[in-house]
Amino acid sequence: MSDEDDFDDADIQRRMDGAVTALRGEFAGLRTGRATSSLLDPIVVDAYGVMTPLNQVATISVPEPRMISVQVWDKSQVIAVEKAIRASGLGLNPVTEGALLRLPIPELSEERRLELAKVAAKYAEQARIAVRNVRRDGMDKLKRLEKAGSMSEDDHRIWSDEVQSLTDAAIARIDEMLATKDSEITQI
Repeated sequence: MSDEDDFDDADIQRRMDGAVTALRGEFAGLRTGRATSSLLDPIVVDAYGVMTPLNQVATISVPEPRMISVQVWDKSQVIAVEKAIRASGLGLNPVTEGALLRLPIPELSEERRLELAKVAAKYAEQARIAVRNVRRDGMDKLKRLEKAGSMSEDDHRIWSDEVQSLTDAAIARIDEMLATKDSEITQI
């Protein structure tokens, strides 16, 4: 059994990528003043007694830059969908037209933009913490392997540098995503 079998840097990479992917999902749920179907991704509807993602009970489309349209497949679920959208905390007020709900996206006030920028920064910091926790787990494993004698000091140093470079790359991606989201939020 070689040292490479004892330490799996691919697992560390996968876990760091998971933190970045989770951040991407969090950012998709932040309203930036422009209509996007991903804005409704976090919404779940109580459909037939089961909490179901909105996109599994309706078709979501963006016909205009400031309008989202939700075509509910089962007319008996229109009220449940409308209630879920109102309760989502996104500040959207659906206009119901039969089985079609229109969601006008209001302009963001300067105060709301600053608030959203703070929320985005908080999400990014949570992702950075997750990446640093993965880094710490990897470094701890390296120390245990070295202490147990199944890894040399040189290999420990090499793998430590590799874990650090993976961490730096993940943090750089998070910072880049935050900068992009900030520019979307503050753009008028």
